[in-house]
Amino acid sequence: MFQTNIQFPRSILRLLFSVTIISSACNSTSQTTYKTIGFIERTDPALEEIISKDAIVEIIADGFEWSEGPLWVDAHKMLLFSDIPRNSIYKWTEAKGKELYLQPSGFTGAGEGGREPGSNGLLLNSKGQLVLCQHGDRQIALMDAPLDSPRADYITIANNYQGKKFDSPNDAVYRSNGDLFITDPPYGLPGYIDDTSKAAPYQGVYKIAADGAVSLLVDSIKRPNGIAFLPGEKTLIVANSEAPVLGWYAFDIAANDSLINPRMFHDATEAGKTDKGGPDGLKVDSRGNVFATGPGGVWIFDKNAKVLGKIRVPEACSNVALADNDKTLYITADMYVLRVKMR
Repeated sequence: MFQTNIQFPRSILRLLFSVTIISSACNSTSQTTYKTIGFIERTDPALEEIISKDAIVEIIADGFEWSEGPLWVDAHKMLLFSDIPRNSIYKWTEAKGKELYLQPSGFTGAGEGGREPGSNGLLLNSKGQLVLCQHGDRQIALMDAPLDSPRADYITIANNYQGKKFDSPNDAVYRSNGDLFITDPPYGLPGYIDDTSKAAPYQGVYKIAADGAVSLLVDSIKRPNGIAFLPGEKTLIVANSEAPVLGWYAFDIAANDSLINPRMFHDATEAGKTDKGGPDGLKVDSRGNVFATGPGGVWIFDKNAKVLGKIRVPEACSNVALADNDKTLYITADMYVLRVKMR
Protein backbone atom coordinates (compact mmCIF):
# COMPACT_ATOMS: atom_id res chain seq x y z
CA MET A 1 0.00 0.00 0.00
CA PHE A 2 1.10 3.56 -0.68
CA GLN A 3 0.28 6.31 1.79
CA THR A 4 1.09 9.58 -0.01
CA ASN A 5 -1.78 12.06 -0.09
CA ILE A 6 -3.74 13.02 -3.18
CA GLN A 7 -5.27 16.48 -3.55
CA PHE A 8 -8.41 16.84 -5.68
CA PRO A 9 -9.57 20.13 -7.25
CA ARG A 10 -12.44 21.55 -5.19
CA SER A 11 -14.50 22.27 -8.31
CA ILE A 12 -14.76 18.58 -9.16
CA LEU A 13 -14.44 16.88 -5.79
CA ARG A 14 -17.56 14.95 -4.91
CA LEU A 15 -17.16 13.16 -1.60
CA LEU A 16 -19.67 11.31 0.48
CA PHE A 17 -23.02 12.65 -0.63
CA SER A 18 -26.12 10.50 -0.74
CA VAL A 19 -27.96 9.10 -3.70
CA THR A 20 -31.09 7.01 -3.64
CA ILE A 21 -31.23 3.83 -5.63
CA ILE A 22 -34.71 2.53 -6.31
CA SER A 23 -35.18 -1.18 -6.98
CA SER A 24 -38.32 -3.23 -7.41
CA ALA A 25 -38.76 -6.87 -6.46
CA CYS A 26 -41.84 -9.02 -5.91
CA ASN A 27 -44.12 -6.04 -6.74
CA SER A 28 -42.67 -4.01 -3.85
CA THR A 29 -40.28 -1.07 -3.92
CA SER A 30 -37.25 -0.82 -1.62
CA GLN A 31 -34.80 1.99 -1.25
CA THR A 32 -31.10 1.74 -0.58
CA THR A 33 -29.05 4.84 0.04
CA TYR A 34 -25.37 4.72 -0.84
CA LYS A 35 -22.76 7.33 -0.12
CA THR A 36 -20.46 8.26 -2.97
CA ILE A 37 -16.78 9.04 -3.19
CA GLY A 38 -14.33 10.51 -5.66
CA PHE A 39 -15.01 11.44 -9.28
CA ILE A 40 -14.36 10.37 -12.85
CA GLU A 41 -11.54 12.15 -14.64
CA ARG A 42 -12.05 12.19 -18.41
CA THR A 43 -8.87 12.42 -20.48
CA ASP A 44 -10.06 11.22 -23.89
CA PRO A 45 -13.48 11.48 -25.60
CA ALA A 46 -13.43 7.71 -26.12
CA LEU A 47 -14.19 7.30 -22.42
CA GLU A 48 -17.77 8.41 -23.14
CA GLU A 49 -18.36 5.05 -24.85
CA ILE A 50 -17.27 3.25 -21.67
CA ILE A 51 -18.57 5.40 -18.79
CA SER A 52 -21.62 7.65 -19.13
CA LYS A 53 -21.38 11.29 -18.13
CA ASP A 54 -23.67 10.90 -15.13
CA ALA A 55 -21.87 7.87 -13.64
CA ILE A 56 -20.95 8.07 -9.96
CA VAL A 57 -18.77 6.04 -7.59
CA GLU A 58 -20.90 4.39 -4.91
CA ILE A 59 -19.70 3.00 -1.58
CA ILE A 60 -21.69 -0.23 -1.37
CA ALA A 61 -19.84 -1.72 1.64
CA ASP A 62 -17.26 -0.59 4.16
CA GLY A 63 -15.57 -1.45 7.44
CA PHE A 64 -12.83 -3.71 6.07
CA GLU A 65 -9.13 -3.75 6.93
CA TRP A 66 -7.89 -4.24 3.36
CA SER A 67 -10.34 -5.39 0.70
CA GLU A 68 -9.01 -7.28 -2.31
CA GLY A 69 -9.72 -9.74 -5.11
CA PRO A 70 -13.29 -8.82 -6.15
CA LEU A 71 -15.12 -11.48 -8.17
CA TRP A 72 -18.60 -11.07 -9.63
CA VAL A 73 -20.50 -14.39 -9.65
CA ASP A 74 -23.31 -13.81 -12.10
CA ALA A 75 -25.06 -17.12 -11.42
CA HIS A 76 -25.69 -16.01 -7.84
CA LYS A 77 -25.78 -12.24 -8.42
CA MET A 78 -23.16 -11.77 -5.74
CA LEU A 79 -19.81 -10.11 -5.37
CA LEU A 80 -17.12 -12.03 -3.49
CA PHE A 81 -14.01 -10.29 -2.16
CA SER A 82 -11.20 -10.90 0.29
CA ASP A 83 -10.34 -9.04 3.46
CA ILE A 84 -6.73 -10.18 3.66
CA PRO A 85 -5.79 -9.18 7.25
CA ARG A 86 -9.00 -10.77 8.58
CA ASN A 87 -8.35 -14.05 6.73
CA SER A 88 -11.88 -13.85 5.36
CA ILE A 89 -13.98 -13.66 2.23
CA TYR A 90 -17.14 -11.55 2.25
CA LYS A 91 -20.02 -11.52 -0.16
CA TRP A 92 -22.21 -8.59 -1.17
CA THR A 93 -25.65 -8.72 -2.72
CA GLU A 94 -28.07 -5.94 -3.53
CA ALA A 95 -30.66 -7.50 -1.26
CA LYS A 96 -28.59 -8.15 1.88
CA GLY A 97 -25.46 -6.03 1.56
CA LYS A 98 -22.25 -7.46 3.01
CA GLU A 99 -22.10 -10.84 4.75
CA LEU A 100 -19.25 -13.05 5.92
CA TYR A 101 -18.86 -15.78 3.29
CA LEU A 102 -15.81 -17.87 4.21
CA GLN A 103 -13.28 -18.04 7.03
CA PRO A 104 -10.41 -18.90 7.13
CA SER A 105 -9.78 -18.02 3.51
CA GLY A 106 -6.00 -18.04 3.13
CA PHE A 107 -4.29 -19.36 6.24
CA THR A 108 -5.46 -22.60 7.82
CA GLY A 109 -2.52 -23.29 10.13
CA ALA A 110 -1.92 -22.54 13.80
CA GLY A 111 -1.30 -18.97 14.95
CA GLU A 112 -2.08 -15.77 13.11
CA GLY A 113 -0.10 -16.32 9.91
CA GLY A 114 1.40 -12.83 9.62
CA ARG A 115 -0.10 -9.44 8.79
CA GLU A 116 -1.66 -10.53 5.46
CA PRO A 117 -2.71 -14.17 5.98
CA GLY A 118 -5.93 -14.33 3.99
CA SER A 119 -6.91 -14.98 0.41
CA ASN A 120 -6.15 -12.38 -2.22
CA GLY A 121 -7.23 -12.91 -5.83
CA LEU A 122 -10.40 -14.93 -6.45
CA LEU A 123 -11.61 -16.46 -9.70
CA LEU A 124 -13.79 -19.20 -11.11
CA ASN A 125 -12.53 -22.17 -13.08
CA SER A 126 -14.28 -23.58 -16.14
CA LYS A 127 -16.57 -25.64 -13.87
CA GLY A 128 -17.67 -22.58 -11.92
CA GLN A 129 -15.70 -23.54 -8.81
CA LEU A 130 -13.98 -20.99 -6.58
CA VAL A 131 -10.20 -20.76 -6.94
CA LEU A 132 -8.22 -18.74 -4.39
CA CYS A 133 -4.78 -17.17 -4.18
CA GLN A 134 -3.93 -18.01 -0.57
CA HIS A 135 -1.30 -15.89 1.15
CA GLY A 136 -0.97 -17.76 4.43
CA ASP A 137 -0.97 -21.28 2.99
CA ARG A 138 1.24 -20.06 0.11
CA GLN A 139 -0.71 -21.81 -2.60
CA ILE A 140 -3.33 -21.70 -5.30
CA ALA A 141 -6.29 -23.67 -4.00
CA LEU A 142 -9.75 -24.86 -4.96
CA MET A 143 -12.63 -24.58 -2.50
CA ASP A 144 -14.04 -28.09 -2.25
CA ALA A 145 -17.63 -26.98 -1.76
CA PRO A 146 -20.49 -25.47 -3.80
CA LEU A 147 -20.58 -21.69 -4.14
CA ASP A 148 -23.91 -21.51 -2.33
CA SER A 149 -22.67 -23.68 0.59
CA PRO A 150 -19.10 -22.46 1.18
CA ARG A 151 -16.75 -24.07 3.65
CA ALA A 152 -13.06 -23.81 4.41
CA ASP A 153 -12.13 -27.08 2.72
CA TYR A 154 -9.36 -26.61 0.17
CA ILE A 155 -7.62 -28.70 -2.47
CA THR A 156 -4.12 -27.60 -3.48
CA ILE A 157 -3.76 -26.78 -7.18
CA ALA A 158 -0.09 -25.74 -6.90
CA ASN A 159 2.20 -24.53 -4.11
CA ASN A 160 5.77 -24.69 -5.42
CA TYR A 161 8.08 -24.50 -8.40
CA GLN A 162 10.83 -27.13 -8.58
CA GLY A 163 10.47 -27.75 -4.87
CA LYS A 164 10.67 -24.06 -3.92
CA LYS A 165 7.56 -23.01 -2.03
CA PHE A 166 5.61 -20.08 -3.44
CA ASP A 167 5.86 -16.85 -1.43
CA SER A 168 2.23 -15.67 -1.36
CA PRO A 169 0.24 -16.02 -4.60
CA ASN A 170 -1.41 -12.69 -5.26
CA ASP A 171 -3.45 -12.68 -8.44
CA ALA A 172 -4.28 -15.08 -11.25
CA VAL A 173 -6.01 -15.35 -14.62
CA TYR A 174 -7.22 -18.40 -16.53
CA ARG A 175 -6.51 -18.91 -20.19
CA SER A 176 -9.29 -20.45 -22.24
CA ASN A 177 -7.40 -23.78 -22.48
CA GLY A 178 -7.37 -24.16 -18.68
CA ASP A 179 -3.84 -22.90 -18.00
CA LEU A 180 -3.57 -20.61 -14.98
CA PHE A 181 -1.13 -17.68 -14.93
CA ILE A 182 -0.24 -16.32 -11.47
CA THR A 183 1.90 -13.68 -9.76
CA ASP A 184 3.83 -14.37 -6.56
CA PRO A 185 5.12 -11.32 -4.63
CA PRO A 186 6.17 -11.54 -0.95
CA TYR A 187 3.36 -9.49 0.62
CA GLY A 188 1.87 -12.40 2.56
CA LEU A 189 5.10 -13.62 4.13
CA PRO A 190 5.23 -12.80 7.86
CA GLY A 191 8.72 -11.36 7.44
CA TYR A 192 8.01 -9.91 3.98
CA ILE A 193 11.06 -9.94 1.68
CA ASP A 194 13.43 -11.01 4.49
CA ASP A 195 11.25 -13.86 5.72
CA THR A 196 13.43 -16.82 6.68
CA SER A 197 11.07 -19.25 4.94
CA LYS A 198 11.32 -17.51 1.57
CA ALA A 199 12.50 -20.19 -0.83
CA ALA A 200 13.23 -18.43 -4.12
CA PRO A 201 15.56 -15.41 -4.45
CA TYR A 202 13.18 -13.73 -6.93
CA GLN A 203 9.50 -12.88 -7.33
CA GLY A 204 7.93 -14.99 -10.03
CA VAL A 205 5.23 -15.00 -12.65
CA TYR A 206 4.24 -18.62 -13.24
CA LYS A 207 2.07 -20.76 -15.47
CA ILE A 208 0.21 -23.68 -13.94
CA ALA A 209 -0.75 -25.93 -16.83
CA ALA A 210 -4.07 -27.73 -16.91
CA ASP A 211 -2.20 -30.93 -15.98
CA GLY A 212 -0.68 -29.25 -12.90
CA ALA A 213 2.84 -28.67 -14.24
CA VAL A 214 4.33 -25.36 -13.04
CA SER A 215 6.71 -23.28 -15.15
CA LEU A 216 8.47 -20.01 -14.37
CA LEU A 217 7.76 -17.31 -16.95
CA VAL A 218 9.39 -14.18 -15.48
CA ASP A 219 11.70 -13.62 -12.50
CA SER A 220 12.79 -10.03 -13.20
CA ILE A 221 9.76 -8.02 -12.04
CA LYS A 222 10.36 -6.60 -8.56
CA ARG A 223 6.80 -6.94 -7.26
CA PRO A 224 4.54 -8.70 -9.80
CA ASN A 225 0.93 -8.12 -8.86
CA GLY A 226 -2.15 -7.84 -11.09
CA ILE A 227 -2.27 -9.99 -14.21
CA ALA A 228 -4.58 -10.18 -17.24
CA PHE A 229 -4.73 -11.09 -20.93
CA LEU A 230 -5.69 -8.76 -23.72
CA PRO A 231 -8.40 -10.23 -25.99
CA GLY A 232 -7.00 -13.06 -28.11
CA GLU A 233 -4.72 -14.21 -25.25
CA LYS A 234 -1.56 -13.32 -27.17
CA THR A 235 -0.52 -10.48 -24.86
CA LEU A 236 -0.13 -10.69 -21.08
CA ILE A 237 -0.12 -7.61 -18.84
CA VAL A 238 1.55 -7.72 -15.41
CA ALA A 239 1.51 -4.90 -12.86
CA ASN A 240 4.61 -3.97 -10.87
CA SER A 241 3.69 -2.46 -7.51
CA GLU A 242 6.90 -1.00 -6.11
CA ALA A 243 9.56 1.55 -7.04
CA PRO A 244 11.83 2.35 -8.69
CA VAL A 245 9.53 1.63 -11.66
CA LEU A 246 5.79 1.64 -11.03
CA GLY A 247 3.65 0.52 -13.91
CA TRP A 248 2.34 -2.21 -16.12
CA TYR A 249 4.42 -4.47 -18.36
CA ALA A 250 3.22 -6.19 -21.52
CA PHE A 251 4.59 -9.45 -22.90
CA ASP A 252 3.85 -11.36 -26.07
CA ILE A 253 3.22 -15.06 -25.59
CA ALA A 254 5.31 -17.28 -27.85
CA ALA A 255 4.20 -20.60 -29.31
CA ASN A 256 5.95 -22.47 -26.48
CA ASP A 257 4.29 -20.13 -23.91
CA SER A 258 7.49 -18.28 -23.08
CA LEU A 259 7.03 -14.53 -22.64
CA ILE A 260 8.79 -12.46 -25.28
CA ASN A 261 9.05 -8.82 -26.36
CA PRO A 262 8.82 -7.35 -22.84
CA ARG A 263 7.86 -3.70 -22.82
CA MET A 264 6.29 -1.04 -20.63
CA PHE A 265 2.54 -0.89 -21.24
CA HIS A 266 2.40 2.28 -19.14
CA ASP A 267 4.81 3.89 -16.69
CA ALA A 268 3.11 5.36 -13.61
CA THR A 269 6.26 6.17 -11.65
CA GLU A 270 5.70 9.93 -11.61
CA ALA A 271 2.06 9.61 -10.58
CA GLY A 272 3.14 7.30 -7.77
CA LYS A 273 5.20 10.10 -6.24
CA THR A 274 2.11 12.17 -5.42
CA ASP A 275 -0.99 9.95 -5.64
CA LYS A 276 -2.01 7.30 -3.14
CA GLY A 277 -1.76 3.66 -4.20
CA GLY A 278 0.30 1.73 -6.70
CA PRO A 279 -0.25 -0.56 -9.70
CA ASP A 280 -2.20 -3.54 -8.38
CA GLY A 281 -5.07 -5.63 -9.76
CA LEU A 282 -6.54 -5.16 -13.23
CA LYS A 283 -9.22 -6.51 -15.57
CA VAL A 284 -9.76 -6.27 -19.32
CA ASP A 285 -13.17 -5.95 -20.97
CA SER A 286 -14.30 -7.65 -24.17
CA ARG A 287 -13.14 -4.71 -26.31
CA GLY A 288 -9.65 -4.66 -24.83
CA ASN A 289 -10.11 -1.71 -22.50
CA VAL A 290 -7.96 -2.13 -19.38
CA PHE A 291 -9.19 -1.15 -15.90
CA ALA A 292 -6.11 -1.06 -13.69
CA THR A 293 -5.83 0.06 -10.08
CA GLY A 294 -2.90 2.41 -9.64
CA PRO A 295 -1.81 5.74 -8.21
CA GLY A 296 -4.89 7.87 -7.56
CA GLY A 297 -7.54 5.25 -8.30
CA VAL A 298 -8.45 3.16 -11.34
CA TRP A 299 -6.71 3.91 -14.63
CA ILE A 300 -8.59 3.19 -17.85
CA PHE A 301 -6.57 2.38 -20.98
CA ASP A 302 -7.54 1.27 -24.44
CA LYS A 303 -5.88 -1.87 -25.82
CA ASN A 304 -3.02 0.24 -27.19
CA ALA A 305 -2.20 1.65 -23.72
CA LYS A 306 -3.72 5.07 -24.37
CA VAL A 307 -5.02 6.61 -21.14
CA LEU A 308 -8.73 7.37 -21.55
CA GLY A 309 -9.36 8.53 -18.01
CA LYS A 310 -9.31 7.61 -14.35
CA ILE A 311 -11.78 6.84 -11.61
CA ARG A 312 -10.28 9.05 -8.93
CA VAL A 313 -10.56 7.60 -5.43
CA PRO A 314 -8.86 9.12 -2.34
CA GLU A 315 -8.05 5.68 -0.89
CA ALA A 316 -5.60 3.14 -2.30
CA CYS A 317 -7.42 0.83 -4.72
CA SER A 318 -6.42 -2.82 -4.91
CA ASN A 319 -8.43 -4.52 -7.65
CA VAL A 320 -11.54 -4.45 -9.84
CA ALA A 321 -14.21 -6.77 -11.21
CA LEU A 322 -16.37 -6.36 -14.31
CA ALA A 323 -20.03 -7.40 -14.35
CA ASP A 324 -23.24 -7.06 -16.38
CA ASN A 325 -21.56 -7.43 -19.78
CA ASP A 326 -18.92 -4.85 -18.87
CA LYS A 327 -21.51 -2.28 -17.81
CA THR A 328 -20.67 -2.35 -14.09
CA LEU A 329 -17.30 -2.05 -12.36
CA TYR A 330 -16.67 -3.09 -8.76
CA ILE A 331 -13.60 -1.72 -6.98
CA THR A 332 -11.92 -2.80 -3.76
CA ALA A 333 -10.35 0.25 -2.11
CA ASP A 334 -8.81 -0.26 1.33
CA MET A 335 -11.75 -0.19 3.80
CA TYR A 336 -14.34 0.21 1.00
CA VAL A 337 -15.99 -1.74 -1.77
CA LEU A 338 -17.18 0.57 -4.56
CA ARG A 339 -19.44 0.28 -7.57
CA VAL A 340 -19.60 2.27 -10.78
CA LYS A 341 -22.58 1.70 -13.05
CA MET A 342 -20.72 2.71 -16.17
CA ARG A 343 -23.47 2.45 -18.78
